[in-house]
Amino acid sequence: MAFASFDRKGGAAPVAEINMVPLIDVMLVLLVIFIVTAPLLSHAVKLDLPRASSQPVPPVADKIDFSIDAQGQRYWNGEKVSREQAQARLQAQGQRQPQPEIHLRADEAAAYRAVAETLADASRAGLGKIGFVSQPAPAH
Repeated sequence: MAFASFDRKGGAAPVAEINMVPLIDVMLVLLVIFIVTAPLLSHAVKLDLPRASSQPVPPVADKIDFSIDAQGQRYWNGEKVSREQAQARLQAQGQRQPQPEIHLRADEAAAYRAVAETLADASRAGLGKIGFVSQPAPAH
């Protein structure tokens, strides 16, 4: 490898070789940086995490508001229906999985016969989740 000198007496031709020393210096610095930082990249904190078992969440059942007014008229989610229509809808809901909950609201002046018929129709349809909804008594 020939080294260039400042004295121009010998030859006027420029040096045609690439100076490799700065390139090697940069590569060595990068190598040292990677050697130092490589263990830090794979460093992990050991944790003992708790074990948990979970069950699949069952689908939430629908809710049906079934109302009976003082005249014995039936209402399915606010829609007026006859007893036959209510029976058909109860049969259809009895086939669904999960079965819906029925919230039964009856006027206090309604005949018990309409309530009993509705309960019997729901039972025949296979519906077992029936809740009675009432108004709380006023506090005196």
